[in-house]
Amino acid sequence: PMQPSDYFARQIRLWGDERQEELSQKRLLIVGAGGLGGTLMTALGSSGIGRIDLVDFDTVALHNLHRQIVFDLEDEGKKKAEVTARRVEGRCPFVSVRPITVDFERFAQTSAERYDLILDATDNLPTRSRIDAFAKARGVPWIYASVEAFNGQVCFIEESSFEAFAVVEREPAGIAAPMVMQVGAFEANLALRYLAGLPIEKDTLFYFYFNEAGEFVTQKFGMPKA
Repeated sequence: PMQPSDYFARQIRLWGDERQEELSQKRLLIVGAGGLGGTLMTALGSSGIGRIDLVDFDTVALHNLHRQIVFDLEDEGKKKAEVTARRVEGRCPFVSVRPITVDFERFAQTSAERYDLILDATDNLPTRSRIDAFAKARGVPWIYASVEAFNGQVCFIEESSFEAFAVVEREPAGIAAPMVMQVGAFEANLALRYLAGLPIEKDTLFYFYFNEAGEFVTQKFGMPKA
């Protein structure tokens, strides 16, 4: 039978058997199974995290496919969370993915699960505000991430206040698929390092973008405390 030591050999070389075993005890919540969610699930679903709950009520549409890397043409009309769970478990036999096909508001009202970390993979600030309230009520950190056009923002939120963001409803602008993956990969790196017990910078907003001259710019901003 396949052994974790074989599957995770290169990662174990990075940080040893003990950290890899600790990852198998971690439970992660990801909210959203679209572009960011697919990138997160692809990166983290085969890292050795034992359990991932994935919340998304939506179905796959044709216009999703250019940036939502988990899905194929044959998945159109299927539940995003269910397709993603099946694909991730097909790549890694050591993770359990639970697809939860309701919106986050309904999930938050009924969930009594314990999580080590919550990842935002949504596309609107009102839902993120609800994630913040859910996380703070349970004393769990979460990672905010957003992407639009050639811009991205990521913040590991432990003590910071989400009120720094003006929570409004708005239609997102266009979006470039590689930027979605870049933002998702950075968020996944923060998550994996945190869950593996490695240091990360918390309560700092990372803002990165291509300026008009094509230069890639990275900025950091300290977030106010809650």
